Amino acid sequence: MSLGQEYKVLGDWFIIHFTENPGMAFGLEFAGEYGKLALSIFRIIAIIGIFYYLWKITRKEVHTGLLVSLSLVLAGAMGNMIDSAFYGMLFSSSNYFEVARFLPTEGGYATFLHGKVVDMLYFPIIQGYYPSWVPLLGGNEFVFFRPVFNIADSSITIGVLLLIIFQNKFFHTAEKSETAAVEESAENAEIQP
Repeated sequence: MSLGQEYKVLGDWFIIHFTENPGMAFGLEFAGEYGKLALSIFRIIAIIGIFYYLWKITRKEVHTGLLVSLSLVLAGAMGNMIDSAFYGMLFSSSNYFEVARFLPTEGGYATFLHGKVVDMLYFPIIQGYYPSWVPLLGGNEFVFFRPVFNIADSSITIGVLLLIIFQNKFFHTAEKSETAAVEESAENAEIQP
């Protein structure tokens, strides 16, 4: 697909829309080449941290929902990181009139860790215009839900929402397990002569 090209899947409600995100969520980015590198390094550190934490808690008795939620976040972060790391090395630059070429002879459009992330899912559920009496926005177009995102973004969002919604259940179980382990070791210490 060329940049900006789209296919309507379910009328005007669900559209496959090809775009490239140069930065992080909602197209926000740090300035320049070093900003992209800093973002990529931060992503790698976050992935390692989440992976280590997951590895550590799998050795304990924790709620399965916690493992699933963190795994969703990890999988999404890894997907976006792989895209950012390699997409620019494997494809020529996308534009609005030409499809990017895979493995161009002149090389990709970016170096390692400087690529863009492909976004393609667009759900403009409600479209319309703000009433003219609304200050500053009157007469302007209104679209809900405007961001174009990918499956990795969805995975991260679902994982984080599950962590927020069920935090008491997920972490209360972990605290209970630790308390039970401490009590059990105390009982074992009392039993031994």
